Amino acid sequence: MKEVIKLKIGIVGLPNVGKSTLFNAITNAGAECANYPFCTIEPNVGVVPVPDERLEVLSKLYHSEKTTHAIVEFVDIAGLVKGASKGEGLGNKFLSHIREVDAICEVVRCFDDPNVVHVDGGVDPARDINTINLELILADLETIEKRIDRTKKMIKADKKYEEELKVLEKIKKNLDEEKPARSVNLSDEEKELVKEVMLLTAKPILYIANVSEEQMDQVENNSNVKKVKEIATTEDAEVITLCVKIEEELTALDENDKKEMLKELGLNESGLDKVIKASYKLLGLMSFLTAGEPEVRAWTIKIGTKAPDAAGKIHSDIQRGFIRAEIVSYDDLIREGSMNAAREKGLLRSEGKDYVMQEGDIVLFKFNV
Repeated sequence: MKEVIKLKIGIVGLPNVGKSTLFNAITNAGAECANYPFCTIEPNVGVVPVPDERLEVLSKLYHSEKTTHAIVEFVDIAGLVKGASKGEGLGNKFLSHIREVDAICEVVRCFDDPNVVHVDGGVDPARDINTINLELILADLETIEKRIDRTKKMIKADKKYEEELKVLEKIKKNLDEEKPARSVNLSDEEKELVKEVMLLTAKPILYIANVSEEQMDQVENNSNVKKVKEIATTEDAEVITLCVKIEEELTALDENDKKEMLKELGLNESGLDKVIKASYKLLGLMSFLTAGEPEVRAWTIKIGTKAPDAAGKIHSDIQRGFIRAEIVSYDDLIREGSMNAAREKGLLRSEGKDYVMQEGDIVLFKFNV
């Protein structure tokens, strides 16, 4: 059986920016959460189901015995302080944890509160982002310099490594200018050449501008939030604004009270929903669905995945013996009320090996055993 894609997001941030509070709020909403003591120098890990109202609707329609959401793993990475790249604050240990995640979620403090001391004396999002980025850049410089030395030696034996060297030097130039690797414009072929280098600053990043409850009504005019957005634009990064304190309060409520509180605050969705949606967008991910009486389930795949590869996410045998995919869109199925009605309207399609999966496809794979 193939391993299901599990999105792994590392939450980073300076002390007192709301990072740990956000992690606790997010993972309290999860199905399971495993916490490891700090003394083991292991990060806290929380596994959270991806919010998807479609699954509950389908479960009622099919009277399903089981409902399985896609999952996201959040990793609370501590220790990123000035000097982390040189081992300060157990930096090397925590930098290694960042290497293992798919995306970085950086919490940036955008609120003033005299009762919450800032590690650098005052609120300055640009400075905070630069502090963390610089540590990651310094760590990447050390990595890439070693790789360049190795690649130069490899060129003597095989000229094919000359292309890799060009890409490495292009990235190093950016890092020398204190710019992250993700801001370098690389082709897909160039990205593939340096993929295994696993640069920290090449990872997609989502900035979370943490504002106070009072600031939620005026985030568009918040100068600190604007600073975060300006930086994100230069890095092709995503930004969401939320109040970590509100997220913490939401976790103590049941679903009905949570919806009522969000409505009172004029919010359409929780911060958890925002973080996961933005992360999916950042990483180019989507979901397809399988539905029946035994189970309704969401599966995470890359946008652009073809039907046989999607089938492989369920089981390698289904991919090997793939014949066709019988597909109906979620919207069509719900509008018609049943699979039979959708079939009668010609909305159930039979797709072959070249079909590119679409968000919300409900699929039954036909295959040879």
